[in-house]
Amino acid sequence: MTAPAAGEMAGLARRALSLVYEALLVAALMVVGTLPFVILADGLDPVVKRPLYQLYLVFLAGAYFVWQWTRGGQTLAMKTWRLKLVTREGAPLALCHGVYRFLFALGGLVLCGAGFAWALFDRDRQFLHDRLAGTKIVRIED
Repeated sequence: MTAPAAGEMAGLARRALSLVYEALLVAALMVVGTLPFVILADGLDPVVKRPLYQLYLVFLAGAYFVWQWTRGGQTLAMKTWRLKLVTREGAPLALCHGVYRFLFALGGLVLCGAGFAWALFDRDRQFLHDRLAGTKIVRIED
């Protein structure tokens, strides 16, 4: 069996393994990113503090992903697994693509990972958020 050429759609297994690594990196980002919030939100009523903290973490994750995707198409996990995020046409992502992809992925995640499970039934094995945002994950040359 020959290896896929650069620019071909990445396989589901490779993308899933990249997601596991990505989860570890995002967890570390959340731990480190919590300190500024704790310092700035000291003294707030817990009824206000908790939802504000949750929104802060979503914003932090969104900023991380959108910034990485629009500045080269790769997060650290994607670089490790030799993956790149591009538009359906193969072009680099614009800010709107990154924001839409993050919001669609967040929605799919909130629905018990349905956006990721979608790839099991999709004809091209794409995640739902990639299909909706007009993006795809491709392999890059080894």
